[in-house]
Amino acid sequence: MHYIVFDLEFNQAEHPSKDNKSDSDIKCPFEIIQIGAIKLDENLNVIGSFNRLVNPQVYRELNKYVKAITNLTIEALNNAKDFSIVYNEFLNFIKGEGCVLCVWGTVDLKELIRNVKYHSLDVSSLPKDYIDIQKYATKYLKCPKGTSIGLQKAIELLEVPLEHNLHDAYNDAYYTAEVFRKIFDKSIKPKKYETYRRKSSNKEKYKVDTESMYFQFEKMLNRTVTEEEKSIIRLAYMMGKTNQFLIESPNKGSKNNS
Repeated sequence: MHYIVFDLEFNQAEHPSKDNKSDSDIKCPFEIIQIGAIKLDENLNVIGSFNRLVNPQVYRELNKYVKAITNLTIEALNNAKDFSIVYNEFLNFIKGEGCVLCVWGTVDLKELIRNVKYHSLDVSSLPKDYIDIQKYATKYLKCPKGTSIGLQKAIELLEVPLEHNLHDAYNDAYYTAEVFRKIFDKSIKPKKYETYRRKSSNKEKYKVDTESMYFQFEKMLNRTVTEEEKSIIRLAYMMGKTNQFLIESPNKGSKNNS
């Protein structure tokens, strides 16, 4: 068995319009611009690594927030290979019997599949098994029920030396693998894709009322929010829904943290 611990970095539209979304905004809201991965053998020894930038085809300009946290440049991305080529290289990297995809939360796995479908590539070539390392790290570190620990916090608590910046797909994959090696036991079993795919429900009938969300911020700030601030608010909302930045509260025993 091989474990493929991977991470992605995404780009998105700078100021997507709620009322005039393009086909790309809907079908590929987060475009992959970097894939990083570490391959572990069944004994969790590192036996391979993968690090590729991706030439953006959907969003040709780099979102300011993405640029700030990743330190990537559009010049570097423009000199990279297209997603179809990088994806095939990634498939070649992960090929083998019994490969399991390992991620920090399922967002990267879902967005990988969405990008593959958007580019009309073969999803069936991906391994069918996956492990959500964040889920097991949250349990291992005894975080409060209903929360998910962030990667940086897990690194700190497990005393993994942090020598490289996070928010780089390769570095994040490396540290996720290190956390996996720290917490691994035989109770950690792969699951199938179907176990996390969202099932049809009444919740899908609802959408976020962004205008009301902006209005609430304007009330709190007592001023009009800019288009750049609106973009940050939307992105923060989407990132918050993944629970990847939740950490253990210092007031663990109190119901009221105020």
